[in-house]
Amino acid sequence: MNHRNIRRFSVTDSVTDLVEANYNILPVLSRFSIPLGFYGKTIAEVCEEAGIDAGLFILVVNFILTGQLSEEELSGKALCGVVDFLQKSHTYFLGYKFPHIRANLLNALDEAHSDINPAIVGFFDSYVNEVRKHFEYEDVTVFPYVRSLADNVPDSGFRIDTFSKHHDEMGEKLADLKSLILRFYTTSVPDRMYDVLVDIYNCEEDLDTHRDIENHVLVPGAERLERKIKGTKKR
Repeated sequence: MNHRNIRRFSVTDSVTDLVEANYNILPVLSRFSIPLGFYGKTIAEVCEEAGIDAGLFILVVNFILTGQLSEEELSGKALCGVVDFLQKSHTYFLGYKFPHIRANLLNALDEAHSDINPAIVGFFDSYVNEVRKHFEYEDVTVFPYVRSLADNVPDSGFRIDTFSKHHDEMGEKLADLKSLILRFYTTSVPDRMYDVLVDIYNCEEDLDTHRDIENHVLVPGAERLERKIKGTKKR
């Protein structure tokens, strides 16, 4: 993970200061369903008004900004909160981000390329379908297992290392689409396609962050709970 050298935030800091420190945190606010209109409110105040666990919000934000996380922060309750956030992220990508990119892509296609335009849209749709299947696997298998760990009743038929060993790089195909457009697509209205490319770059970064949270927060936290449960059963 590549993170800027940035200070950790606390619940007493303002949301505006947080966003100004790194505007890439805006999609995170969206996935937490935090409304705009921050005024001078602190993170704690905004989270309370939105019915969000401020501790969980700070955990996720500070990890994204610094790449650092202590074991003490990953209790079973916190891990369930991370699962909630990841599931909301699935809804964000499938319900908003991908449809938004697709609509902009359709608007940017040049009529002169009617022969290859369907292939480009099909390529994007195929990618979204792959991501949907990956998210469904997490929603149906991985996340319920992590919740069972937090409740001290794990499903014996699954282990978190099964997920970590087969965790696909979801951004690869999206990178291929970006490369295809950059290298070969000519258009009489480049501004529209440039906007699509910005969307794709932003989505790549957002998916990388999503994967980092799974790989470096969810998986280690689940492994810790697995070890704890195994040690308890040995006694």
